[in-house]
Amino acid sequence: MTQDPRKPILVLGGTGKTGRRTVERLTTRGQPVRIGSRSAKPAFDWDDRSSWPAALDGVRAVYISYYPDLTVPGAKDAIETLAKLALDTGIRRLVFLSGRGEEAAQETEEALKAIGAELTIIRSSWFMQNFSEAALLDPILAGEMALPVGEVREPFVDADDIADVAAAALTDDRHIGQLYEVTGPRLLTFAEAAGEIAATTGRPVRYVRISSEEFRAGLAAAGLPENLVRLLDELFTHVLDGRNEYLADGVQRALGRPARDFSAYVREAAASGIWNPA
Repeated sequence: MTQDPRKPILVLGGTGKTGRRTVERLTTRGQPVRIGSRSAKPAFDWDDRSSWPAALDGVRAVYISYYPDLTVPGAKDAIETLAKLALDTGIRRLVFLSGRGEEAAQETEEALKAIGAELTIIRSSWFMQNFSEAALLDPILAGEMALPVGEVREPFVDADDIADVAAAALTDDRHIGQLYEVTGPRLLTFAEAAGEIAATTGRPVRYVRISSEEFRAGLAAAGLPENLVRLLDELFTHVLDGRNEYLADGVQRALGRPARDFSAYVREAAASGIWNPA
């Protein structure tokens, strides 16, 4: 279906890792964009459904990313309800950021397929940017990354690649109906990732494997709420159990180019100074 280019594209999570980058790409292409966040006007809040109609009003497509994670209770219902509301208001193009190896994420994918939207699914592995823009940044700055993960290898994907795929899917009909499983081009353990960061920055970054109990206790001691402690523990101990220890070609299929390698991400992040001690 031809979209009205004068209408904006709603990017939910528009200030987050992939959303912010997707907004940048769409804006660079001259596409009108509406940022979906609690601080935007009109505001969008996953926990306040009364905010949804105003955020959806007059847009032509929606990028759906859910915070904090698709595994939290109520995520599937919220996303499915939002998608149906979008269709009811005449919005057919939806691009959904899903997660690899998460049963709840795949259930949400199936629910979205069933509603009849012009849907593209981006099923993502772990973001490289988790080492520089999320909870792993402080441990890296401290010189020790302690996680309950062993020798499992993850094909970390660059959030810039995800944003490139999302921007393409939101504006090009050729991506309708596609499932793009996106990974980086290489499998790495967390210890190997820490080693690459250390080698590039010239700073010690040691990886230490700890138990799930130690991990949860550390998160609780840091003041994280219990629901977030449970979520992070599940992600590190269940999803990172080897189920995603293979590469996929979603970036190549969507963009016609290889996915970005972890070493390129590390060089760029190091050059930004993000891993320099204050």
